[in-house]
Amino acid sequence: MAYIKSAALEETGYVVLDPYGKEIDPKEWLDVEYVDWKSSGDTRFAPLASAKGEIECNGFWNHKPPRTDKDGVWIDSQTAIAPTLTERALEPGANVGRCRIIELQPNTYADCLYNLHQDDNNRLNPDGTGWVVRGFFNLTDDKTSYFVLRENRTDPSEETRIALPAGAQLIVDTQRLWHAAAHYGDEPRYCLITSWESGPELDAYIAKYNGVNKVESYPVDQETLDAGQIEQERRIAARAAALAARGQQDVNVMSEA
Repeated sequence: MAYIKSAALEETGYVVLDPYGKEIDPKEWLDVEYVDWKSSGDTRFAPLASAKGEIECNGFWNHKPPRTDKDGVWIDSQTAIAPTLTERALEPGANVGRCRIIELQPNTYADCLYNLHQDDNNRLNPDGTGWVVRGFFNLTDDKTSYFVLRENRTDPSEETRIALPAGAQLIVDTQRLWHAAAHYGDEPRYCLITSWESGPELDAYIAKYNGVNKVESYPVDQETLDAGQIEQERRIAARAAALAARGQQDVNVMSEA
């Protein structure tokens, strides 16, 4: 199918933008209402925009009538608490689908590799329209944490690790790339995630903030990398065996729908 896609994401599937340099009151992500919604780890989500303006995180195709992840309805009770985050999601002028704040509890690199997943962004997306991608705006200052991207879930040679200090901004074709975060520390990580429709508006936004599609990977020692890869393989095999024992097939996808 022929979708409108951003040329900036064509080669690597991601772009890193200039960091956001302004202060934001932590109340904007701490005082909003969260719901339990598991994605690549121990997580909760606080929706700012959803399918019908309700505080829930379901895929738009699971509603009646079912539709693609576009034309999200803003939730007044949430956006009133998080006006700066809402403004950041609206700034590109691109169509917004789901917009949520993720709360991720601390984990390890091995956890991250096991939790690598692809998103189901474009179900029911009409041919000839903009491909849905996701923007990630890191809110907390997680200097020892990093976002892991892979073209192939189990191939470490294709891995890129992107640092996650406060204000880090990236846009990822998360239906193409396997992704998850390794988050070290004692406190949760908070990040704004916005589904955007590709098109001239998003292209202009990427250009405005000097998007680059290749960055130096966050440095991790080889021992950690090797041990993480071994543990990923062990957990995947254990999951496949458990599913096989129940007569089910492991599709190797942990999709955050």
